[in-house]
Amino acid sequence: MLQWRVAVLTSYAASGVAFATWVSRLPAIRDGLDLTPGGIGLLLMCMTVASFISISASGLIVLRLGPKLTSWIGSCMVGAGLVTVGVGASIAANPIVVATGLVVLGLGTASWNTASNVEGAAMERALGRHVMPHLHGAFSLGTVAAAGFGAWAAAVHLAVFWHFLIAGVVVTGSVVAAGFFFRAEKTAAPARAHRSEETDTFQDPSTGPLPIITPGSAETGAAAAPLDNKRLVALAWRDRRTLLIGVLVLGLALAEGAAGDWVALALADGYGQSDAAGAVGYGLFVTFMTIGRFAGTAILDRFGRVVVMRWCSATAVVGLALFVFSPVPWLAFVALAVWGLGASLGFPVGMSAAADDPVHAAARVSVVSTIGYGAFLCGPPLLGLLAEHFGILHSLLAPLVMLVVSFFLAPLAGQTTGKSMQPNEAR
Repeated sequence: MLQWRVAVLTSYAASGVAFATWVSRLPAIRDGLDLTPGGIGLLLMCMTVASFISISASGLIVLRLGPKLTSWIGSCMVGAGLVTVGVGASIAANPIVVATGLVVLGLGTASWNTASNVEGAAMERALGRHVMPHLHGAFSLGTVAAAGFGAWAAAVHLAVFWHFLIAGVVVTGSVVAAGFFFRAEKTAAPARAHRSEETDTFQDPSTGPLPIITPGSAETGAAAAPLDNKRLVALAWRDRRTLLIGVLVLGLALAEGAAGDWVALALADGYGQSDAAGAVGYGLFVTFMTIGRFAGTAILDRFGRVVVMRWCSATAVVGLALFVFSPVPWLAFVALAVWGLGASLGFPVGMSAAADDPVHAAARVSVVSTIGYGAFLCGPPLLGLLAEHFGILHSLLAPLVMLVVSFFLAPLAGQTTGKSMQPNEAR
């Protein structure tokens, strides 16, 4: 069990390293390519479109290939994408090459993240206690480490290519090694017979999400597995609670994604800070997000999901508003700490809520991941288009609306049992 946990933590941390690596050098990429905020937004849109295509199919991909193989393939693509972005930014000085690298990065990241969430949810069920906050805390630790290295790289003017080459090797190598200890496919929930009183409308058996992806499934007469996989995902997209949990996660994911892509630039352009200070500001955000995630298990055990999600939404609103309207730069850095705490538990709690029913966990986690990562990835490029008209700082007010929606949807995060569609957690 310890090896499994370390392996999953490593996968999450590597994902954080990959994300913060290119985010921390956005000012350098922007300056090297001489891009406007709208140009940055369009560049990010390349990654967004690729990520959304990948994550839309991630449920089927993970069900078909399994979390281990999906993570291996995705992390290799992420490493290749980072190197390509480095070539485009430092050697070719060509936005098309950078855009190509971001497309590869997006395709690999999205499915890999879904696979990590499925693996993490399986481990959480096996342990019988909350561990998702710790797993997403490992992601945040990875972003802290990568943001710190990025700040140093910016300060010493390390070429983006060499920076991204180092990060790509670390990310790919660590995930490939960790994958050998994944166990979700070995601890899958047993298949459950379909009953007419359940909400599923198909009359064929509802197979569990993970037994059909074992390497020997094709040899045991599971010829109809691809069709079953599609039905599982289709059922998840029709489940009201799953969709609303996705919307709940959407607001907090948008707040986190906006920070990742625009904080460094907002500090540089809105508050006159250096590129290195911008990377430090993002590092401060992810540091406090990490603190929130590692404290999350104890907080969730004491107060429950509903109270925690309401607290997160409200705190994120306060931090985001303070960052936008801060009269002095030092207060903006304080606001980043508050904002980071508020955004800390949206993803992990949402993944846990989606995985309450082990039989449908993989499909429902893929749905919530698609919605959450869609906001995480699609929102920031759209903010770039708003920044063209209102400035980077004021464009960050857009996520506030969805954070308010998340606050009112918090009761949907309550614990469920079996097929119940209503939260039974009153707090």
